[in-house]
Amino acid sequence: MKNLSVTLSFTLFAIVCALALGFVAGAQTVKVDPAIPSYTKVPGVSGNIDSVGSDTMNNLMTFWCEGFAKFYPNVKCQIEGKGSSTAPPALIAGTSQFGPMSRMMKSKEVDAFEKVAGYKPTAIPTSIDALAVYVNKDNPTECLSIKQVDAIFSKNRKCGGGSDINIWGATGIGGDWANKPISVYGRNSASGTYGYFKKKALCKGDYKDTVKEQPGSSAVVQGVTEDLQGVGYSGIGYKTSGVKAIKLAKTVEKGCFEPNLENIVGKKYPLGRYLYLYVNKKPNEALDPLRLEFLKYILSRQGQEIVIKDGYLPLSAAKVSELRATIGAN
Repeated sequence: MKNLSVTLSFTLFAIVCALALGFVAGAQTVKVDPAIPSYTKVPGVSGNIDSVGSDTMNNLMTFWCEGFAKFYPNVKCQIEGKGSSTAPPALIAGTSQFGPMSRMMKSKEVDAFEKVAGYKPTAIPTSIDALAVYVNKDNPTECLSIKQVDAIFSKNRKCGGGSDINIWGATGIGGDWANKPISVYGRNSASGTYGYFKKKALCKGDYKDTVKEQPGSSAVVQGVTEDLQGVGYSGIGYKTSGVKAIKLAKTVEKGCFEPNLENIVGKKYPLGRYLYLYVNKKPNEALDPLRLEFLKYILSRQGQEIVIKDGYLPLSAAKVSELRATIGAN
């Protein structure tokens, strides 16, 4: 049986091309690929599902576990979301069966796992997230370029911005907003979202010392909701009526694009990513029934409907078929 490990060099282009197979990708309507099978209950499944990892995926894991428990009432769920960096140590220590991560494991995390287990962890892409930049709903800003985002959040401006941006007028809006100071919200360093945004939106630069670090994705959104001059980043699944997910531009010349499936598939929106679930799977050995069936549920029509319900983007049937073969699903 083929083992899907962190050594797989997926690119976002390959991901979204796979998504495009079997999808009608519209900006307004996202549906589960009809070729993805429904989940069917099997006998002999019970026990506790323990998950430690990504805060971005906290709601997803909770909804998946609740849906799974409807098939298996004897299954109990314990979900802890304190950041992606907490997933590898928990998997290594055996205190969790599942490690949700909003990024791939770093090489040092893989090495630490392999040193104890003797093999690499298995990464299962579960869904796709458009990482959004949020402003307050009453902020007139509609679009920012990556250079502008970098100049707002980073003190290095490695993406090529000419000068620091600390007032809203410097982003191009005027009137009463021109001299309003920008209030910046972000995640803490335990978060995979923190690392992904640092890499992709700050070109690996350093965050400003003035960024208000929050313990979770919902806290970032809440901060921007309550702060008229606030701006922050979080998964698109955390969007509320109090904030606006603005359009982003790779460059001014390439134009502004909303964080939706159509623009991720078209490689137009610059901050699309996989959301992963890591497991400790011995090569050439079957998973125990509880972990196997839970993964099958996530990779089912019902599991992918939950992805959409929580505001994220589902997998294609082709990708699901590949992943089911990887985990040993019939």
